[in-house]
Amino acid sequence: MLIGSNELIKGGVITALIWWAWFRPGENKTRDHEYLYYGILASFVAVLAARALADFLPFRERPFANPALHFQLPYSVNFLDHMINWSSFPSDHAAMFFALATSIFFVSRSAGTLALLHALLVVSLPRVYMGMHYPTDILAGAALGAGCAASAKIVVLRGKIAGPAMGWLEKSPQTFYPVLFLLTFLITVIFNPVRKVALIFFKMLEIVIHHLH
Repeated sequence: MLIGSNELIKGGVITALIWWAWFRPGENKTRDHEYLYYGILASFVAVLAARALADFLPFRERPFANPALHFQLPYSVNFLDHMINWSSFPSDHAAMFFALATSIFFVSRSAGTLALLHALLVVSLPRVYMGMHYPTDILAGAALGAGCAASAKIVVLRGKIAGPAMGWLEKSPQTFYPVLFLLTFLITVIFNPVRKVALIFFKMLEIVIHHLH
């Protein structure tokens, strides 16, 4: 299995770093938890924003599908076929992983540096190597994700977004942590279950609309 397509190597590593940062000893745990929780939500927003930009901006063919580039796949693979009709700019993977890595960096510079290197070397570069993205797709996605996460530095905004969750954690950790686990599980599997459900929903909606007409 290629590194670029392995969910455990991608999502599993960043999820482990999130949980390490969450439970590590520290003087200001509430602030750290705010950064991490905010970062998880920011990564979701970054992915949605990246997909919205990909839909609304002019279509950009992926390198492996662009006949002008004469791109030669380094391996014989078939998991790229479903990407042909998806615009490559910006990279939603880069948006998500750089958002999470930035949030971890705010809590721990050492773990955050490791997360940023992981986002670059393990998540992003293989996608360029396999012709899924141009380098500028990665740069735009990384800037989008890091920007979303960096908005946590606005104390008032971070308090409004993460404050209610921190109150929930204090009052009912037994209900808060299962939900947080599910959120990080979605990160581990790169939202694939949600994508599949959404695909089924839109196909059903398309069938209904077709029959109505």
